[in-house]
This record gives sequence, structure tokens and C-alpha cells, in this order.
Amino acid sequence: EDDALLVVNKPAGMVVHPACGHWDATLVNALLYHCGQLSGAGGTIRPGIVHRLDKETSGLLVVAKRDDVHSVLAGQLAARQIIRQYVAVVWGRLTPDTGSIIAPIGRHPVDRKRMAVVAEGQGRAAITHYRVTERFRWCSLLDLRLETGRTHQIRVHLAHLGHPVFGDATYGGRMKRVGGLSPADRRLATDLLEHLPRQALHAAHLRFCHPLTGETLAFTAPLPDDMAQTLDRLRKND
Repeated sequence: EDDALLVVNKPAGMVVHPACGHWDATLVNALLYHCGQLSGAGGTIRPGIVHRLDKETSGLLVVAKRDDVHSVLAGQLAARQIIRQYVAVVWGRLTPDTGSIIAPIGRHPVDRKRMAVVAEGQGRAAITHYRVTERFRWCSLLDLRLETGRTHQIRVHLAHLGHPVFGDATYGGRMKRVGGLSPADRRLATDLLEHLPRQALHAAHLRFCHPLTGETLAFTAPLPDDMAQTLDRLRKND
């Protein structure tokens, strides 16, 4: 934190900004209490918010305190100069080891609370780069980098590939995936899901240029306990 901005490691379960059904106990509420004022460029509902994380996604985001700082950071984001890297556990053994998911994202045609990969011209361009860092019998650990920042982008793209994020109830990553496993793996997966009530997705790395000093700032947030414990058990049982 300095006079221009803050970088926050948001816990899973916290909503970033007030919205219908979540007017209190948001990250914005906490930050306004902490520092008194944030940039007004995001409007009265989203002061200071340059980019968001889903409620049940943990990890790093940058928040602007001043309008001029917010403008520069928003420009860096639009120019794809802010580097956002994530860690995720996904169902299945994703191949090849590295790749890019290039598929437009728009509102789901039936369920308007969800997003979906849509036909060209019907959504917004979306690009996610991934690398497999570890494989288990029935799931994979990925590093992911966002080139664009669409709503639910990583979750939608991975579900589109048939490898939804482990624990993601909205995009098919919970109990219905358990049925195809062996009895032993089914027991393990069921137990892991009971102890991980959210998607196994964490914004682990963030890098950008400070709008006032020009310094390159890089931050890393370690895996939260729920994801770290999930990986420990996967490794012990692989």
C-alpha cells in the first residue's frame, strides 16, 4: 500500500464490491473503512476497483486510491500490460501440456447468471493461456495467464474444454464429475469436495507498472490453506 494504490490478497468467500444481495461485508466496504477514500472512477458501487475476482476465487488484485492512478491502471489493463497469473486444480488430465484457449464469451443462452463460450460475433473475445505443472490420476494442476478479463473467463474456458475447475458448482466441477472414477478415487474426490466448498482457483501472481513511479511491481500470494491441503492429499494418494 502507498498513497496511490493497494494490492490486496482477497480471501475466498468475500465479494469484491456491493451488488444485489451483497451490500455489506464486501472488499470495497473493508477498504473504504481502512483508508477512507478510493478512486471514484469505478463509480459509487465499485470505487477503486480496477479488476475483479469472483466471490469464491482467492488471490491478488490492485485497487486505486486516486482517479488519475485508476485511469492509468485501467489503460494498462486494456493494453494487456497487467500480468495476472492463476493456479487451478481441474478435473481430468489436460493435454497438451501447454496451450491457449481462444474462444469468445457471452451470457449463457438459457441461464443468464452464467457465462458461456458463444459463436463468433455473439460475445467478447477471450484468451486464456495455460500450462500443466502437475498431473494426478484424475485431475491436473495448472498455471494460467489471462490475456483478456471476461466474467468467469478461466472457469468458462476450462469447462468448455471438458476440464472444469475442481469444486466449481456453477460450471460442472462438483459432484457430478465423481461418477466416472474408481471406488477409491470416488471416495477421495467426495471427501476433498466436502472440505473445499468453492472452486480451486487462486490469483497467485500480479505484475504491473506503478502509475506514478514507473517501477515494475510484482506480487505473489501463496496458496490458501484449502487449496494447499487439497494438493497435499492428491499427492499422497496418487
